[in-house]
Amino acid sequence: MTNCLNIDRKQRPTMAVVIKQLQISLEFQIGQQRFSQAERDHREKNNLMHRTSKVFFSVMKNLFLFSNRVNSDRSNDGGNSYLEEDSPGIKEFQIIGDAKPGGKLLVCGFPLHGTSQCMFQWVHYHRDVTLEYIEGATSPEYVVTADDVDKLIAVECIPMDDHGRQGEIVRLFANEQNKIICDPEMQEEIDKYMAAGLASFSILLLMDSSENREQTTFTLRRSNYQVKINRTQEIFIQGEYTNDVSIKIPSGLPTQFVLTYSDGSSHPFNTFQDARMRDTLVLTMRMFQRKALDERRNAT
Repeated sequence: MTNCLNIDRKQRPTMAVVIKQLQISLEFQIGQQRFSQAERDHREKNNLMHRTSKVFFSVMKNLFLFSNRVNSDRSNDGGNSYLEEDSPGIKEFQIIGDAKPGGKLLVCGFPLHGTSQCMFQWVHYHRDVTLEYIEGATSPEYVVTADDVDKLIAVECIPMDDHGRQGEIVRLFANEQNKIICDPEMQEEIDKYMAAGLASFSILLLMDSSENREQTTFTLRRSNYQVKINRTQEIFIQGEYTNDVSIKIPSGLPTQFVLTYSDGSSHPFNTFQDARMRDTLVLTMRMFQRKALDERRNAT
């Protein structure tokens, strides 16, 4: 930009140049629809204060200052995007409840600036700082399961108002940002099973429909597992621990788990509405499987 305030008179622009620059500045301001609404609002406010001959270079200067202000605000709020002060938000955001398998966690807080609804997503955080969204966990209430043990859990919340405006995302860790662990009683029970090398559970095998079920005995040993139909004493499932079998917890079903195989087959089970038993069984089987695979790997 041409500098009208140069001390050397010979280097000052002529009046014709000044007028030309003012015209360019005016055209620039008329065409400001190319910029974001926030930039236009900020520039208009500053132009009210600069009705002097410096108006033609104040436009770009103010844009630069606005950019610095945004970057400063971003650095102050941990890198989050610039938001208006009256955007939807949550005050005293917190998680209450028992962060143990079978325990319920509930998100609560006070809405700010017209917040009428929130979008929730519970996530797992891993050691490498990557996150994994928990399937189906999109409500303010979350039931801790065996899948959460030895992991960090957090909830992400986006507040919104009736006009669809979104506020800044709020993230909070459960359990004071400590890994989820079993309660002492559950851990003691699992330790006894592991020491004995044997665990047995009376549960339901779900057949082709939820109405068709069989009472079974699910037995876990150090090197293998077995499912026996109580009514007929038939051995329905028997196998060794391999990488081809896994035990999974379906979303939103607190007393069910599924044995799945690499060929696509699966067997769903229900623990008689006992979520604690389900989590104990799942954790015990996973530990037996992990130890069996480790021993097999070390033996080769």
